[in-house]
This record gives sequence, structure tokens and C-alpha cells, in this order.
Amino acid sequence: MGPVPRQNYLFTSESVSEGHPDKVCDRISDEILDLFFREGEAEGLDVATIRCAAETLATTNKVVIAGETRGPESITAERIEALVRETVRDIGYEQEGFHWEKLDFEYLLHPQSADIAQGVDATGNKDEGAGDQGIMFGYACTETPELMPAPIFYAHRILQTLAQARHSGAEPKLGPDSKSQLTLRYENGRPVEVTQIVVSHQHLDPDLTSDDVRAIIEPYVRETLPEGWITRDTEWHVNPTGKFHIGGPDGDCGLTGRKIIVDTYGGAAPHGGGAFSGKDPTKVDRSAAYAARYLAKNVVAAGLAERCTLQLSYAIGVARPLSLYVDLHGSGEVDEARLERVLMEIMDLRPRGIREHLGLNRPIYARTSAYGHFGRAPEEDGGFSWERTDLVDELKSIFS
Repeated sequence: MGPVPRQNYLFTSESVSEGHPDKVCDRISDEILDLFFREGEAEGLDVATIRCAAETLATTNKVVIAGETRGPESITAERIEALVRETVRDIGYEQEGFHWEKLDFEYLLHPQSADIAQGVDATGNKDEGAGDQGIMFGYACTETPELMPAPIFYAHRILQTLAQARHSGAEPKLGPDSKSQLTLRYENGRPVEVTQIVVSHQHLDPDLTSDDVRAIIEPYVRETLPEGWITRDTEWHVNPTGKFHIGGPDGDCGLTGRKIIVDTYGGAAPHGGGAFSGKDPTKVDRSAAYAARYLAKNVVAAGLAERCTLQLSYAIGVARPLSLYVDLHGSGEVDEARLERVLMEIMDLRPRGIREHLGLNRPIYARTSAYGHFGRAPEEDGGFSWERTDLVDELKSIFS
């Protein structure tokens, strides 16, 4: 029997908004991927043959697009540029150092490598192979109704709430760039109190002080967090540098794929290292991470464990996963080795099987690019297919 997990501790996670420089780049990369799927569908192409790995760099009034693609020939550099400008405008950047209309645009997309394509494409008797080697993790726990770790879940919700207020016009003094961080105190393994709240939020009025910004954002933070979590002892750190007027890519260079822990579980679970945004589902960095979350969530939703970490591994050009590993952290009601065998049987974890089961060859990705890829609503409620819990009945039946 292993050591008993700690029950009383502090744990911290951070989130960043859609206007953070790296998230601007994630959004642009995913908008490009969605464009390839939309155009492919419109032109009657087999969307399973579309390939996209779009990378974005954003800095002061400059956006650079690079990467590899295969798809509709109607997608030109001019169309990508128009898409980039509209995306930056939608996020809200109309400031001197980063403006949707005034920024310089550079286009460096090129066709996918033939060496990669021959390993990934299905031909003759060869099944569709994984787009790269790697390890991917999924996680679920009972800390929130969404079966996500509480620190990252609520760090995301704070920034979403503030973004909604900004977009609606309710808070015109707030800019697009912001970050949040929550430290929660756990008692008997459950989150009970916020000990530290950090919010750094860009402000469009250069004369606003940190106290002014706190007066704007504090009601939204209190409204978002569970009742009783903020106490007299909770420490607030709002714009702790004293000023945050210069924001977005003008304040700090952005790149696609630099916020992988923000995108997943806030450090509460391992991460294999691969980023998600801009990648089509042959890239198992993305699709297998979605599958791993889907399986872990269904395990927890079925009552088989209070916590579940799941690892998958792949080799480039090889269809079947090399391994599947499950850790129930001592909270399980079932044998982990048997659960691994069952999960391999009830879902086809080859790239083709994952994309078909979760419906991934569709223009669904731009909305994943900020506020987390996991813990959102299931697809029937306007969310994501990998958040469904439609394997629960089957799992309960098998392990009853």
C-alpha cells in the first residue's frame, strides 16, 4: 500500500485571458485550422485528409504565421491575413502598439512534409498513423461539478466573467490582456478557502491605480467564487506592479502553444509537453489529450474513483497507442489494471477512432483557445464532445 495522500495543503493555479499575447496566438492558429475545415466541408473535400499545424508569433504591431498545411487551394495568404485582422479585432485590440487594422502581417505557411504525410495518411492496408510520437495525459476529479481541479477552474471563470463584462461594454476601462491566479487551502482533501487572489488586468485609462482596478474587478471575482471561500484573511494582489496600461503583444511577445498548463489542469496533473492550438486531430498531442480527458472524466463520473490520471503514448506513423496507464490515486473502487483493459476495449484509441468518436474533423477549435480546453460544458450544451459522460452507463455495467 502506498503513502496516504496529503489532505491539508495549499495549491495554486493560474489562468490568462484571450487577450494575453500567447492566447492571441493560440486563437489565431485555431481560427486558421477552423478555416481549413470550413472550406474543406464547403468544397466537398474529405476532411480527414486536411492537415494543419499553424504557428503564430505576435509582437508590437506585427503578426507572423508559419507552419505546415494541406487542404483547400482556395485558402490564400490574403484570406489568412483578413482572418487574422478580424480575430485581433474581435479580441479587442485597437491600441497604438497593437491594432487589428495597422499591424504588419507576414505569411510563411507551407505544405506538409511528404515524409510525415507518408506515415500519417491511410493508404491501402495501412491505417492512419499518429502525427507524432509523444505522451498525453487526461485527468478528472470530484472537486467541482465539472470534474476539474478547483484552482484552475475558478481562475478561468474569473477571467471569463471579466471578459464578458468588457465585451458587453459594462467595463469600458478594462483592456483585453489579463491574468489570474488562485491559491486554495485544502482541508481533508477538499478546497475550502482562497488564501491568495492575484489579478493583473490591463486598463485603458493610463491614470488608473491598482486600487482603482481592484474596485472594478473585485465584485466580479466575488460573484464567481463559491460563497465563503473569500474570507477576512484572503490576500488580494491586483496589478501588483502598480500599472498595466501597455498590454498584449505590444507589452510582451506572444507565441502559439506556450500556455499548456493553463490549457489543461493548472499543474494538478502531469502534462506530456505537446501544445494543442493550430493542430488538426492527426496530431495526437491534441486529439489523444482530448481522448484521455474524456476517458478520465467518464471514470470519475461513473463513481469508479474520486481522482483519475490517464496516460496514453504514441509513435509517429503507428496507429495503435503504445500504452495506456491509469492511476486512481488510492481513491478507486476498481482494479486499475482491469480498468486499463476495459478502456482500451470500449474506445478505439487510434487517431482515426478518436477523431470519429469525438467528431474532431470540424471547425470547433477557435473557442477552445482561451479559458481551458477542459471543464467546459459538454457538446449538447454548446461545449465540447470530450466533456460528454456517455460512457458512464457502460462502465457501471461492466464493473457492477
